[in-house]
Amino acid sequence: MNKNTEKELIKNNILGKELFSSEDIRKRVSDLGRDITADYKNKDLLLISVLRGGVIFLSDLIKQIDLPLSIDFISISKYGIDDTSTGVVRITKDLDESIEGKDVLIVEDIIDTGLTISYLLRNLRSRLPKSIELCTLLDRDIRRISDIHIRYIGFKIGEKYIVGYGLDYKQKFRNISSVYELKLDTVKKDVESLKSSSNV
Repeated sequence: MNKNTEKELIKNNILGKELFSSEDIRKRVSDLGRDITADYKNKDLLLISVLRGGVIFLSDLIKQIDLPLSIDFISISKYGIDDTSTGVVRITKDLDESIEGKDVLIVEDIIDTGLTISYLLRNLRSRLPKSIELCTLLDRDIRRISDIHIRYIGFKIGEKYIVGYGLDYKQKFRNISSVYELKLDTVKKDVESLKSSSNV
């Protein structure tokens, strides 16, 4: 998405404050890549992206890691009343390769309550990796419920609803290059307006 489109979304009161610019993200991802390179030298590094939001972060991150590595993908569905629910979690797309004996780094776009990632950690640890760590672009630790350790963190984030750089609202806005606050009330009104028109 180009900057003119982003400006239009801001003008229409859909996007709010730019929280992390594309340049902020680029610099931080470069720093994370350098740290991971130093920590995983001479190791069998496998990065696992949690679909779908983590893909953009992963694609930029691996370019900054100066090591041989491999990647794989996993997808999880949550079932519950809201984001803090402990409802059923299930894997909808599993890994393609075995992780036994490998040094695994899970790459996420955002971690908040930690409930889903805790489930994923338990599942993957049962597959006997040599090591397993977490890397997230955004850490919303003010909502943390599960006791998890995140080794690599891009930025800390508050309660605001955010979109961009892989983060979505109903599968939209993932291709915005920066991370913005979303004017959720405006978006919801637009959605309701469309529903009303379709029912006329």
